[in-house]
Amino acid sequence: MKAPVTFETVTKIALTLPGVDVATKYDGSPVLRVDGCFMAGLATHASVEPGTLVVRADLDERDGLVEDAPDTYYLTNYYRPHPVVLVRLSRIEVGVLRDLLNMSRRLTLPKTRRRQPRADKTRLSPL
Repeated sequence: MKAPVTFETVTKIALTLPGVDVATKYDGSPVLRVDGCFMAGLATHASVEPGTLVVRADLDERDGLVEDAPDTYYLTNYYRPHPVVLVRLSRIEVGVLRDLLNMSRRLTLPKTRRRQPRADKTRLSPL
């Protein structure tokens, strides 16, 4: 019998990825970040089932995941406008979770680049 996937499992996998850290949201729930940007976390909105992970996802890929495996992936109206997918931790396999977290990290990286301060570009006065 395989061990159930928990947020602790998610965290252990995510921390093997470069630049990922664990933080808490304003409500105290754990989230995974890449350079301060949301990557994944426990879904806490009232519309979700207990034991649900929310993961950053490309909208087209997300729709494919939900269509192909509705027992594992789903959406609620609250999350539908956002580039995320909801994951039932009780239904996902560790190998698939690892791939999903890699995808989420990859999608988060461009957001971290936008947050980095630009080098000070002091203008030189023309001669």
